[in-house]
Amino acid sequence: MSLKVIKSGILDTIQDLGRWGHQHLGINPTGAMDTYSMRVTNMMVGNEPGEAVIEMHFPSSVFMFTRPALIALGGADFSPSINGDAVPNLHCIMVNKNDVLQFHQPLTGARTYLAAKGGFALNKWMDSYSTHLKAGAGGYKGRNLLKDDEVLLRASPPASLIFKDEGFTVLPWQADIRWEKNSPEVFALPGNEWERLTAEAKENFLMTSFVITRQSDRMGFRLNNIPLPSMSNEEVVSSAVSFGTVQLLPDGRLIVLMADHQTTGGYPRIAHVITAHHSKLAQMKAGDKIQFRLTDLQTAEELLIKQEQHLQQLQNACIFRLEEFQKK
Repeated sequence: MSLKVIKSGILDTIQDLGRWGHQHLGINPTGAMDTYSMRVTNMMVGNEPGEAVIEMHFPSSVFMFTRPALIALGGADFSPSINGDAVPNLHCIMVNKNDVLQFHQPLTGARTYLAAKGGFALNKWMDSYSTHLKAGAGGYKGRNLLKDDEVLLRASPPASLIFKDEGFTVLPWQADIRWEKNSPEVFALPGNEWERLTAEAKENFLMTSFVITRQSDRMGFRLNNIPLPSMSNEEVVSSAVSFGTVQLLPDGRLIVLMADHQTTGGYPRIAHVITAHHSKLAQMKAGDKIQFRLTDLQTAEELLIKQEQHLQQLQNACIFRLEEFQKK
């Protein structure tokens, strides 16, 4: 039994935490753009945090469930509904056979995630379920989901959660994802080639709000900025790059590498977005503005620890809530 796509979205794929350990072979990690939201949705239904989910952009696919399932939605708010009735993000939802899930309008964020209790019955490629679009491997047949695709569900929800005489049911608790104060700033560490920027360029980098252009995708966000002058035009030896690396292009423009980034790059790496703010970055879209703020390694580590502690507390709370609810 499965989750059937009855109308395909613009770019909906199977993703997990990524495909690690193969970058020396030129195989990039891929994985979810917003791993924080991905882990939250999995925790809510009692999955391991790294279980595969469906990552969706708007307009998103329309799904029909061919059997009961316990699901959760997290990340961006795309105004989800089941059978035409609005449902909230960050809640567990018990759906029944033939229930239809669809999304109507992007309210906040750029990517939403769907997790199902037990995960999806898929085969791993190089130790990951993530879809590698360029290689045409992993995920669901190595591509985005299309109409009439059926993604098999690995497990049925516990019998105590199935309400046979009712439609879908939203379970009565919500995940609290707030772990730091809301701020528009994206923290970054100076990169290896930070000192190549002129004093004016450094000031512009820190004082300017950079607009994400429409030429952005899962590989990288291109920014529409005033060209940043460099003190040297000397070519850089191709070196390792990562999610969040900010590269200075030859024309002085910037690109921020994202989940499908290449394994190495030959452009100057002027900064790196800290790991704890990858989620904030991933939920931005074309037209949004990025305001960078330089920080230090200690602050970056402290923020990551704080984020991970919140996730651990959230996972413990979700386990407790599901166990208590099944006893009723």
